[in-house]
Amino acid sequence: MSKSLGNTRLRNKIEFLPLIIHQVPGRVRIRVHRISYDQSFAMLLKEHLITVEGITKVRLNCWSASVIIHYKKNKNFNINHQILLSINHAETAKSFYQKEDNNNSKKLEEWSSLTYPGLATLFSLTSLKIKLPGLRLIAILMLLRAAFPVVQRAYDSIINQHKLNIDCIDTLALVFSGLQGKIVTPSLVITLHELGDIIREKTARSTEVKTSNLLDTIGNFAWVERNESIISVESHKVELEEIVIVYPGEKIPVDGIVVKGNATIDQQQLTGESMPLIAEENTYVYASTLVRSGEIRIKSEKIGHNTRAAASFKLLEKAPVHDTRMANYAANLAEHLIMPSLLLSAIILTVTRDPSRVASILTLDFVTGIRVSMPTAFLGALNHTTRHGILVRSGRTLELLSEIDTIVFDKTGTLTQGNIEVVHIKTVAQGLGPEKVLQLAASAEQRITHPVAEAIAHYANKRNIDILPRQSWDYEVGLGMVATIDGQTVLVGSETLLSSKGVTVIEIVKQQETAGLSPVYVACDGVFQGIIYYSDPLRPQSAKLIHALQRDYGMEVHLLTGDTQKRATEVAKQLNIPPSQVHAEAFPEDKAKIVRKLHHGGKTVAFVGDGLNDSVALAYADVSISFENGSDIARETADVVLMNNDLKDLLEAISIAQQTKQLITQNTLMVVAPNVAALGLATTVGLNPLLATLVHNGTAIVAGLNSLRPLVQHKLESN
Repeated sequence: MSKSLGNTRLRNKIEFLPLIIHQVPGRVRIRVHRISYDQSFAMLLKEHLITVEGITKVRLNCWSASVIIHYKKNKNFNINHQILLSINHAETAKSFYQKEDNNNSKKLEEWSSLTYPGLATLFSLTSLKIKLPGLRLIAILMLLRAAFPVVQRAYDSIINQHKLNIDCIDTLALVFSGLQGKIVTPSLVITLHELGDIIREKTARSTEVKTSNLLDTIGNFAWVERNESIISVESHKVELEEIVIVYPGEKIPVDGIVVKGNATIDQQQLTGESMPLIAEENTYVYASTLVRSGEIRIKSEKIGHNTRAAASFKLLEKAPVHDTRMANYAANLAEHLIMPSLLLSAIILTVTRDPSRVASILTLDFVTGIRVSMPTAFLGALNHTTRHGILVRSGRTLELLSEIDTIVFDKTGTLTQGNIEVVHIKTVAQGLGPEKVLQLAASAEQRITHPVAEAIAHYANKRNIDILPRQSWDYEVGLGMVATIDGQTVLVGSETLLSSKGVTVIEIVKQQETAGLSPVYVACDGVFQGIIYYSDPLRPQSAKLIHALQRDYGMEVHLLTGDTQKRATEVAKQLNIPPSQVHAEAFPEDKAKIVRKLHHGGKTVAFVGDGLNDSVALAYADVSISFENGSDIARETADVVLMNNDLKDLLEAISIAQQTKQLITQNTLMVVAPNVAALGLATTVGLNPLLATLVHNGTAIVAGLNSLRPLVQHKLESN
């Protein structure tokens, strides 16, 4: 940093710091009103200031709300910047500690449900060793208090909802356990039930906590340039296209483009990738990422809740992870099994007259573990996809994504780049050279908004071709341009245009050499001069993606486009898509009909598109996929949004979905097999109710923890 820049920034900070009371080189007194009434904030501020290299002494006067700071006089040391930074750090830390206090209160509240069951178990076990009359009575009272919430939920279900639920089964299990005159077993049963509920709830919520951290890390403040000065504002109050300055060690507070400087940026919090990004001018950077070294200026494009990090958080927060066929099936099965469990228990009681067997049968419920582990697995998968820049709107979408067998791609802007580019110029022998033909064409097409005209002008500009003045011009829609350049009549357009003006077009190149390219013909003063070939090139990853979908996933791939059959066939040939799976010249309603036809044919169909004309087809697909830079309606309609605008992420999304499906299958086996075996034992030879409880809750807990395994593996790989 130059001396003049450092001094300018210092003057700017002094001018825009009304907190400064007095300042001389090496010493500054500031007023911070908050320290007069917030002692913990005052101490945090002092701790942050004293740790700053260059500050030698800090003294607080809380009564007068002032802080005296002694620092080393160094031209490279910006004391005013460090003061503002420390105040913001203290504020952030204060909020964090308040949040920690709230979290600690919530944790105590979570574990409080174990109080009475734990005391009942403790007193009942103690009464077995110590024969005190009052001890057993206390244990019974604690057991009754512990059982009260279960009985209350059962009563509410029967009286208010007019149906039996799992609490009704648990209540009966406790009653039959108590009829044996033993209070240890029912006490342990309730304790294990409560412990299982707490652990399952915590595992299911852990992914939500990780996701919510994304929003927290956007940062609370930003340095912005206003009126040729640098000031600190709250990050959500940054204005669009405002210049934001980010220093080493700070979080980037907005999404935007780097306009000056370079830096090493750690994106792991947002993307999960451990490899840092080297950002320089024109690099797009995201809020919540960390500047490890360097200093950059960013033109803000997305702020606060519109940033990618916040959008990821909101989508995950709203994702209906329970709305899946598998979860709904488990919920319905749980309700349908209540009556059979009661009937089986009644039969066993009638035959054996053994309350312990009845208690064991009523305790075993293999559906609970499935219902708990599924949301956990889906939340973990949604967190995983978000960190890869893939926004999936629901667990239902993930479930369908794992089952797709047919995928339909729109061509333009999806498999292709969506931007026309000039790729080749061919001229006639003994005529004008390629550069002259390009110059005449670009001069004729200048300031015309047609995509082909813009592509020609862009190509000429890239090759540093001078644009000549255009004396007169006439644009004929669907045909091309007639213009006067340097007194010459120049024709740029279709073969029909040239023929209508009496110009004979001769074949100058073999057809196979121009496969997949579209021509623009150029003539000068009635003489055909050459052809400019253009194309909407394929995305670099399109060919590999289609190959992987067909070979590795065995999917049926279709190409759908409003373009001509010839162009569609040429693109399909490059991608090895069979001609029978190419649908050309399709209007939006035609695209929807094709998707519906495939669906009615028994296919599970995904549609990938990015334009307004794709929105109807997106709505009718089983899984609709679009891009972050697609049209607004396509992005809003889509079930899956590829935030990096990279087709390769589609493979990642499908892979994660299929892994999640396999994980749920594992969880189902983990839960069902032990519970069915235990149910068989309880029905035939008998099973202790306590052991039945261990099997029931243990399998549910193991399945819930197994659902978090991919997240743990991903974290270990990232580190």
